[in-house]
Amino acid sequence: MKELLSLFEDYLLNNLPNSKTFHPYFEAALADMLKAGGKRFRPMLMLSVVKSNKGLLIRNSLPVALGLEFLHTYSLIHDDLPAMDNADLRRGFQTLHKKYDEVTAILVGDALNTQAFNLISNASLSNDIRIDLIKCLSSNGGIDGMIIGQAIDCYFENQKLELNQLEFLHIHKTAKLIAASLKMGAIISEYDLQTQEKLYNFGIDLGLLFQIQDDIIDETCSSLEAGKTTQNDSSKNSFVNLLGLDGAKKSADELALECINILETFDSNLKESLEELLLKYINRHK
Repeated sequence: MKELLSLFEDYLLNNLPNSKTFHPYFEAALADMLKAGGKRFRPMLMLSVVKSNKGLLIRNSLPVALGLEFLHTYSLIHDDLPAMDNADLRRGFQTLHKKYDEVTAILVGDALNTQAFNLISNASLSNDIRIDLIKCLSSNGGIDGMIIGQAIDCYFENQKLELNQLEFLHIHKTAKLIAASLKMGAIISEYDLQTQEKLYNFGIDLGLLFQIQDDIIDETCSSLEAGKTTQNDSSKNSFVNLLGLDGAKKSADELALECINILETFDSNLKESLEELLLKYINRHK
């Protein structure tokens, strides 16, 4: 897994977005939050699935993995904006609107969003696969997924949601992009439709688990420990705010066990490839 992550990291650093103009700092701003690091979790999910069934396609899949990281990074940049979370810190660095200005942060997010699809459309994969990848990412990262989740999150600040509404919010805002990452790996690997759907549903559970863990981190860690602004969810609909810290930890434990049980049902190559990446994350709040 370290080798796969290193391959992706090298590819990212050698393929940072560029904009050769007379703007004094826009190109630097495009690259800042990508170079700042991060777990690269979504591209690694996708590449792990590819590795399990079509290892020879890993290098051809790198532009798609980079597109996933671009789209995820755009969402973080916009999430941190003053109109949303108004955060000062991301990945251990100043957020873009703090380092530069709000206009730059908005436009960098816009650029990474659109460039994600440009990367996928130019990947060395068959036309049918590229179209299916674009369909999957645009649906789960767009109005049927992350965007409506974000809209609900912002609109219902300071209004307490029911548990099923909270789950809807975070399935769309967070889990669907994680689920899409797994499914995109399955599309490239040409797994059958049943396996694609199973991986996608697993990703929804995994994404919810990660959101609960993130809410726990926000409540229990300092900004320095987390590498991003924390203690920032008091007006938000979080699992900690609804269930309490102990209740959120209990839900995370139950969901972690469910995810481990689902992992056991995948074929041996897929299970082994995903376990190598996932087991260190599944119980990370403990």
